[in-house]
Amino acid sequence: MSQSDALLRAHPDLSRFNPLRRIISFNDFDQSLHGWTGLIGNYEDSLDSLLPAYRDLRPPMLSNLSMWDTGTAGSMNGTYALKLATRPQAGAMAVAVKRLTFRRLGPIRLEAYFSFKPEATELRLSESDVRAVGVLFDLQDVDRPAGDPQRVMPHIRYLNALDGAFVGRWQYKKERVTLHNIGGSGKTQSHFHLAPEEWLDLLDGDQLLCYNEIATKMNWHYLRLDFDLAAMAYLRLQCNDRVFDLAGVEPMRMPAMANLWCMLNLAFWVETDRDKRAFLYLDSALLSGDWDE
Repeated sequence: MSQSDALLRAHPDLSRFNPLRRIISFNDFDQSLHGWTGLIGNYEDSLDSLLPAYRDLRPPMLSNLSMWDTGTAGSMNGTYALKLATRPQAGAMAVAVKRLTFRRLGPIRLEAYFSFKPEATELRLSESDVRAVGVLFDLQDVDRPAGDPQRVMPHIRYLNALDGAFVGRWQYKKERVTLHNIGGSGKTQSHFHLAPEEWLDLLDGDQLLCYNEIATKMNWHYLRLDFDLAAMAYLRLQCNDRVFDLAGVEPMRMPAMANLWCMLNLAFWVETDRDKRAFLYLDSALLSGDWDE
C-alpha cells in the first residue's frame, strides 16, 4: 500500500470513498453548503426572459433529517445533509449545482452518499411517490480545441416510478431540446436539459434499492460516476454493489457556447411523481481526477 493510500484509508471522512489521485472537491455538509446552489435559468435584461421550466426549481438547503415520528436522525455520518425538496406538484423538481472549471483533461470521478423519500404526509410507505433522482456533469471544451468545440452534458437518472407505477431503472439522455437565444447580445442561450422527454434505458439498468418499510426510515446509498474529460466520454456508473459499463453510451452534445470554456459543473436533482414533495439528501460528495502536473 502506498503512503497516499494509507493516509486516505486512515482519514475517517475520506476512507469511505475511492477517489482518483487528485481530490478536487470534498463536501461534508455538516460544515456548510460548500458552494452548492440552486439552478436558475439564463436571463438577459429581464427575469421575464427565463424559460418557463426554470422559473420554479427549488434550491438546496441544509437539513438534520427531523421526522415527525422518530425525531432528528441526522445525516449518514454527522448532523446535516444537503437537502433538495420539490414543490408538491407532480413533475416538480429541485436541483443543486456546483460550478467549477477543470485544470487538466483526464478522468474524473464523482462520488456521493445519497438517500431519497417523499414527504411523510401519509401513514404508508409511498415507495412510488418519488419519480426520479439524478446526477449530471455540464462540461465544455478548452478554448483552443482541435476541430469543433463542444458543450457536453452527461445526464444519468434513476427512474424510481412513473405515473404511480414503480420502475426502478437507470437511464441516460443524449438528445437535447431546442436551444433558445436569450436577449439580444448573442452571448446567452438556454434549454431545459432536464425535460422529461428522450430518456433512454441503460442496458441491464434495472436495480432495486433499499426502501425501508415506512416513509420516515432513511437508508443511504453509494453513487459513483466516472467520466473522461479528454475523450468527453462516459466510463462507468456504480450504485451500491452494481457497476454499469457505460462504454458506448453517448452524452448530450451541442456546439460550444460563448463564455463557458473549461467548465466543469456538477448537479443533483429530484423529481416528484405526485402532488407531494419529494426529498433528495446528500450526506457528502467528493470529486476527484487523475493527472500529472
